Amino acid sequence: MLKVLLVVAVIAFVVWTLVRLSLRRLDGGTGGSSEPRVIGPDDDPDFLRDLDRRKDVDDG
Repeated sequence: MLKVLLVVAVIAFVVWTLVRLSLRRLDGGTGGSSEPRVIGPDDDPDFLRDLDRRKDVDDG
């Protein structure tokens, strides 16, 4: 019983390691979550709302 549990633990560790390595390779090796996501002004609702207000002021 102990041998079976040890084999399952080793297989789980190998699978976990392979998944981590493949995800890191897909991410480009940067780690992904360590860098903040940059949001452009076109994604910012406040910026878009201000653009509409400026357009209305310029037109009127």
